[in-house]
Amino acid sequence: MSGQKVTVIERGQVIHQREKAINDLLEHGILHNESNIAFGEGGAGTFSDGKLTTGVKNERIRYILETFVQFGAPKDILYLNKPHIGTDYLRQVIQNMRQFLVSKGVTFLFETKMVDFEVLDSGYQVTVSQHQHIQKLDTDLLVLAIGHSARDTYEMLYQKGVPLDQKAFAIGVRIEQSQQKINQIQYKKSASSPYLKAASYKLAVQSGKRGVYTFCMCPGGVVVPSHHEDKTICVNGMSYYARDGQNANSAILVTISTDDFASDHPLAGIEFQRELEHKAFLLGGGNYQAPVQRVVDYFHHEVQPLGKIKPTYQPGYQICDLNALFPEFINQALHTGLQLMNQKMPGFIDEDTIITGIETRSSAPVRILRNENYQSTFKGLYPIGEGAGYAGGIMSSAIDGIMCAENILKSYK
Repeated sequence: MSGQKVTVIERGQVIHQREKAINDLLEHGILHNESNIAFGEGGAGTFSDGKLTTGVKNERIRYILETFVQFGAPKDILYLNKPHIGTDYLRQVIQNMRQFLVSKGVTFLFETKMVDFEVLDSGYQVTVSQHQHIQKLDTDLLVLAIGHSARDTYEMLYQKGVPLDQKAFAIGVRIEQSQQKINQIQYKKSASSPYLKAASYKLAVQSGKRGVYTFCMCPGGVVVPSHHEDKTICVNGMSYYARDGQNANSAILVTISTDDFASDHPLAGIEFQRELEHKAFLLGGGNYQAPVQRVVDYFHHEVQPLGKIKPTYQPGYQICDLNALFPEFINQALHTGLQLMNQKMPGFIDEDTIITGIETRSSAPVRILRNENYQSTFKGLYPIGEGAGYAGGIMSSAIDGIMCAENILKSYK
């Protein structure tokens, strides 16, 4: 601990309150814009599979894993090849971390949103809104760990003149298969072994100039709503530590380049996302139910009853033709990509396999520009993590945050 005075501003609620808000959406179709699967204590990762894998090579990874264990994560994350915590463990870990930080003097302001800031000679004056009450806080440094869904914050930063740039990202669907079937494909004769955990997979193919790939595969998991704006649908995957659900699910994503955006505006990618999320909302019936279709029917533009696999998505679903959701170039890439994946992994798709729309938040479509010391052109402003466009997932975000903290402490020295 460095002894620096730190205040954490979090627009969402603490975890136990956040769970109630999420249940309102899952069980009753009631969306809470500021507390949901995107916003709240621990961010979007709290309600996920809790994957601790990353393609980044960094000496800080072991420290991060040991810290998770220190605060209650299963010890097997220290030696498993593909460690994961699961949303059930992760929720308690995050609360334990917060309680420890509070004991060290960190201040947490929940249900509090940064709505503006002013540059001072000594740093920044940050304007926050808490239950419609406006408060101003003075700080010498401002770290922006806003997450990839804080669209209103991106807009505020753009209006303030903070340099932003467009960033390529990906869009697609969540596929659901029988977990038993995936186990049989991956483990073959050993599929029934009680010593093997639910099997996973990772696939990537090329459809013309577009990459199509699986992302955030959740063995024995569920598909969940991750939207926060009214009249939109966005889905993600989540699983518990045991990964003992009947369905396997994964994102199937198509790469989107900045050339696909409607303009060169830095926030054009957000509008690209938002338009498709609203279209998914309407296609699902306009009540936060998600559009769902069998993959074999998606190939043939048909709307037929579902088979043995039932969608895990709550608050419900509508059987639709998902071809009506996407632009033709995305449909073409998904059609080709799914068929190529089935060739790579025979049985990946059968007559019961389903897809749910739409997944748009695998990464941010915006980058908040910074230099090698992690600072924006605004001195003392540090954009980090997924929302800044420099990380993707729990581990790379943690690495980015630690390296930012190291740069800040060096500046004090």
